[in-house]
Amino acid sequence: MLVLLAFTSQLQAQNQTIPLWKTIPDEIKSTDYKEKESITDGKVQSTTQVTIPTLSIFVPKDVKPNQTAVIICPGGGYMHLAIDKEGTKVALWLNSLGITAFVLKYRLPNDLIMKNKNVGPLQDAQEAIRYVRNNASKWNLDTNKIGIMGFSAGGHLAASLSTHYDDKVYSSDYKVSARPDFSLLIYPVISMQNDITHKGSQVNLLGNTPSQDLIDSFSNEKKVTAQTPPAFLIHATDDTVVLPENSINYYLALKKNGIAAELHLFEKGGHGFGLGVKDTSKFWTKQCEDWLKTHSLL
Repeated sequence: MLVLLAFTSQLQAQNQTIPLWKTIPDEIKSTDYKEKESITDGKVQSTTQVTIPTLSIFVPKDVKPNQTAVIICPGGGYMHLAIDKEGTKVALWLNSLGITAFVLKYRLPNDLIMKNKNVGPLQDAQEAIRYVRNNASKWNLDTNKIGIMGFSAGGHLAASLSTHYDDKVYSSDYKVSARPDFSLLIYPVISMQNDITHKGSQVNLLGNTPSQDLIDSFSNEKKVTAQTPPAFLIHATDDTVVLPENSINYYLALKKNGIAAELHLFEKGGHGFGLGVKDTSKFWTKQCEDWLKTHSLL
């Protein structure tokens, strides 16, 4: 009964899932390349080989919406998307705060389906922000309160959008900015530098032997400017999958450029703790809520 109620609640919150594009930019058609979902108890836990990017829209039902929106980028090393733990569950938590949430199922970089896999995910993230901002009136959103959130490799995508929002990686029909107004980065991959990057994310996004210029271009700590949006960052000190230096270096770059930033480094928590499961990392959602209030986003 409880499982049924939870599933019903999820369906009520999730208004609809829509395709992100009318025409996917730089698409290569591959009949053998099809999306593969991992399903447990009727729920999609993760997915891979995404060919059609979508936005799943979650509108608050039990509390009054507060005109803030967050686009969520699940992680998975640019290999798969942890769509439930770092997508759906996060959207429902944001809904409880009055935030309208959009889970972005973005294309994972692959030469079989895109002409330039380096920018495929960034194209999707830019278009997601533009779509939400252009259609803000549909959900009574403030166009100046549209943020990006990312976990692990999804955090790299969120940070990439925050520092590459003006990069012309496709031709958009929308005349609005792709700049997020704030970013929430949860145990994010930030850097592509060999000494601290998550190697799987680096290889999947940039290839096996990327040039130093390409590495530098997608090392987001090197791309921070005075126009980079404010950021809230979370990391665990004992994270051996994505080293905490990723968040630390991004925070320092934000500080150097006078950008509002808050970084929480927990003693324990490891990697991939989602909304928090144990040790000191389990309370980060309350700290995030406080930060959002400080910035008048709640």
